[in-house]
Amino acid sequence: MSATPSEAAAALVTRLGLEAHPEGGWFRRTWTAPTGVSTPRGQRATASAILFLLDEGEEAVWHFVHSDELWLWHGPGDLEVHLGGSGPEPVEDPAPTLLRGDEDGVVQILVPAGTWQRTFARADVALATCVVSPEFSYEDWELASEGQ
Repeated sequence: MSATPSEAAAALVTRLGLEAHPEGGWFRRTWTAPTGVSTPRGQRATASAILFLLDEGEEAVWHFVHSDELWLWHGPGDLEVHLGGSGPEPVEDPAPTLLRGDEDGVVQILVPAGTWQRTFARADVALATCVVSPEFSYEDWELASEGQ
């Protein structure tokens, strides 16, 4: 969250019990599936979900997860999702996806496993649910090097 969060963002962080996320923004895990699955990186639950919040102008920096991630937009602000390929480092996305509730946007996007992604809150605080399958684990997550 920015140095001086907006009133709306601060209120949602408190109300939803969110904590700072290392990639930027705020989150809280809300669900982990009770069944498990074996992956090349170890045993995981079949899926998990978080609430994820970005304040106006805030960014979740380039990162990837070794699992599929489904973003479900709640609003009120728009989210701009950039996909950066699956190579050793991200490449800039010339056509980001807008998560928003009008005819020019979509309300969900799937980020395939191993795909670089970053997200911006364009104007206003923006809340989403992220469902990861198999479940999210920091062992399956990587941030891009600084400057990327």
